[in-house]
Amino acid sequence: MKRVVTALLLACSASAVPMGVSMAQDAAQLAPIADYVKSDVTPWLSDPAIVDALKAQDATNANLSAADIDALDKKWRAEVDGSDHSMIDGVLGNALSKFLQEKKAASGGKITEIFVMDAKGLNVGQSDVTSDYWQGDEAKFQKSFGAGKDAVFIDEIEKDESTQTLQSQASVTISDDKGTPIGAITIGVNVDAL
Repeated sequence: MKRVVTALLLACSASAVPMGVSMAQDAAQLAPIADYVKSDVTPWLSDPAIVDALKAQDATNANLSAADIDALDKKWRAEVDGSDHSMIDGVLGNALSKFLQEKKAASGGKITEIFVMDAKGLNVGQSDVTSDYWQGDEAKFQKSFGAGKDAVFIDEIEKDESTQTLQSQASVTISDDKGTPIGAITIGVNVDAL
């Protein structure tokens, strides 16, 4: 994939034109993604479908060790390539995944994928199968959830060779009603559709 724009870290309260980008052209390319996330995604991040699923999984996974997380991720990866999809089917079939699939369908092609991660970076729900279960070691999680409340991370714009479209991933920290970060969401954005 061709890298078009360098990564960017924003706060939701930041202006529509991102700060800290070295070239005005880069800011101009990223601004529509930031605007879309702020206007079309942020309003539904406090929906009980997301918040309740995150709270439940955070409680369930509170005591997972690094070895436990690694084992879960290995199982998921094996299912992606194998015939047993019980873990994947369990996530794709849950209420949060159905909610995210509806949001993707309602986006009119602007959203290519959506997945929600718990406080450990593990998938809670998703619109499409991800290649791995643990996102905690990736920038999408570290620069959203890891940056705290209201953080937004917009990753590089890349050309998807299969669809010939420009795409980016925007990741946002999700907080509970007290403002405590409880997880994060990543939205694949079809830049050509904005």
